[in-house]
Amino acid sequence: MFVSDDVDVAGAALSEYDLSPASTLRLLNLSENATYEVVDSDTGVRSILRVHRKGYHRPHEIESELDWLAALQSDGDVTVPVVRPARDGRRVVTVDQDGVERYVVHFEMVAGVEPDEKTLAASDFHTLGQITAALHEHSTTWTRPEGFGRFAWDWQHSLGDRPRWGRWQDATGVGEAERRVLEPARDLLRRRLEEYGTGPEVFGLVHADLRLANLLVDGDGPDSKITVIDFDDCGFGWHFYDFGTAVSFFEDDPAVPEWQDAWATGYRTRRPMSASDEAMLPSFVLLRRLLLLAWMGSHSHSRESQAMSITYAKGSCELAERYLGFDGRRLA
Repeated sequence: MFVSDDVDVAGAALSEYDLSPASTLRLLNLSENATYEVVDSDTGVRSILRVHRKGYHRPHEIESELDWLAALQSDGDVTVPVVRPARDGRRVVTVDQDGVERYVVHFEMVAGVEPDEKTLAASDFHTLGQITAALHEHSTTWTRPEGFGRFAWDWQHSLGDRPRWGRWQDATGVGEAERRVLEPARDLLRRRLEEYGTGPEVFGLVHADLRLANLLVDGDGPDSKITVIDFDDCGFGWHFYDFGTAVSFFEDDPAVPEWQDAWATGYRTRRPMSASDEAMLPSFVLLRRLLLLAWMGSHSHSRESQAMSITYAKGSCELAERYLGFDGRRLA
C-alpha cells in the first residue's frame, strides 16, 4: 500500500461530492484502508473519506456494510457513522487507478474522542459489553437484504488454510522456539472452537473490531454520546469473538480477567450470556491475539505494527502459556 496512491484516489473522488474544488485532505490513519479528514474550503465543514485497500473488499461487500449501518440508524439504538452519498446518490464511489478499480466511501464527521488506553477502567468495558450486546441483538433479529455479503471470520479464514491476514508463523519475532509454544495453544484453541460450534446461537454477523479505540465519546458522564465506528471488518463470526477484539493489542495485560468480568456483566444487562459462552472468552482472546500477530506481519505500514511488532510475539507466547496452563478455560 502506498500513501501517494491513496491520496491520488481520494483527490479524484472528491469531485464526485458536493464539495468545494479546493477542499483539503489530511491523512488520519493507514491500516486496512487509508482514512482522510476532508475540510470543505467554502464551508469549513469537516468529513471523513475512506479509501479502501486494493483487493480487500468487493463493491457488494462494502455496500453490505453500509446496509447494516443504515439499518442500525433506522431501527437500532447504537449510534453509528452516517454516509454522505455522492452527487448522483452513490454510497460507494469507484475511481479508476491505472486500470484498477478503487473504492471510496464518504462519511459525516463524528464528534468525540476515543477512550484513553492508558487510563482504562472496568467501567469502560462494562459500557462496551452493553454496546456489543445491542449490536448482537440487532444483527440476530435484522432481516438482511437480498444479496447481502460479508466475509467470514471462521477457522479457515482466521488461522486455517486460507488466513485472511496471513500466517502468524511468518510474523516478526516468531521463530522455532515461539512456534513450540504457540502451536500447542493453537491446537487447543481449535478443539475448543470445534466443541463450541458455529450454530446460529453462537455465530452470526459481528462488528469484528469492537475495541474501545473504535468508540468515539462526545461529552462526559451519563449524558455523553457514544458512536461506534469502523465497521470495515464486520462479517460472520462467533458472537463472542467481539470480546477478543475488545482487548486488541493488550490481550496479555494482567487486568484482562477483571475487564472480562466487567464486559460480561455489561453484556448481560442487554442480552443473555450462558456459562459456556463465558467460558469461551479466553479462547476468543487468544484467537484475536494470533490473528493480530499475523496481521502485524502483513501490515508493517500500520502504526500498531510499527509500535509493537518486535515484542508482540514474546507477549503472545506468554499468553499462550497461560492459556495452556488453564486448559483454555482461563487466562489467569
